[in-house]
Amino acid sequence: MRILAVSFDLDDTLWPIAPVIDSADRALDDWLHACHPAVARAWPIPALRALRERVAQEHPQLSHDYTAQRMLTLERAFAHCGIGDAHVADAFEVYFDARNRVTCFEDALPTLCALAARLPLASISNGNADLDRIGLREHFRACVSARECGVSKPDVAIFHLACSALELEPAVILHVGDDPLLDVAGAHAAGMRTAWLNRSGKAWPVEAVPDGVRPDLELRDLGQLAPWLAEKI
Repeated sequence: MRILAVSFDLDDTLWPIAPVIDSADRALDDWLHACHPAVARAWPIPALRALRERVAQEHPQLSHDYTAQRMLTLERAFAHCGIGDAHVADAFEVYFDARNRVTCFEDALPTLCALAARLPLASISNGNADLDRIGLREHFRACVSARECGVSKPDVAIFHLACSALELEPAVILHVGDDPLLDVAGAHAAGMRTAWLNRSGKAWPVEAVPDGVRPDLELRDLGQLAPWLAEKI
């Protein structure tokens, strides 16, 4: 069957996420030291990370919404120091601005440019990256986030929302992502074609995904995608 559109995961597919989160944590910590030193002293980076994990565990209904988790974490951190919510939005903006200063993998932008000239593209992400801030929004027909959808990958609903936004049936859309369960198994269950971006060359984790699920395509880098699609369009 022909491929008529491509959807992409974002974090760890188009850019590495770990250095981004580290940078965002440092930016917030620097701001707290400058503007709210009592909060900075009470909540150094490791403690604030641990608080966010507790917030996530205590509020499973927010598992799809990293922004809400982060805001609640900041509210608690300020409240612990006897400070109200007046500065929470400012603190979040410092964090969020840094969170969207990403450095794409070298193969990401050339691939997006090449494919967007031929096919509609969508993003499907559990994270809260802002493609407008990052400067990549122009390449995507649709952007779907877990926060918007109300559920996160691998739930089929988030994939079907992207299909609806593209006005195409799942079977003619290829989803590309780095996570075997969240991306490959999730998109497969939604009826989409799948490509596993396996930059490190690790073995397919049979124990982590439903029996029999395999990607239609395995990529070591995104540069392999356009030649493969040339035969499927």
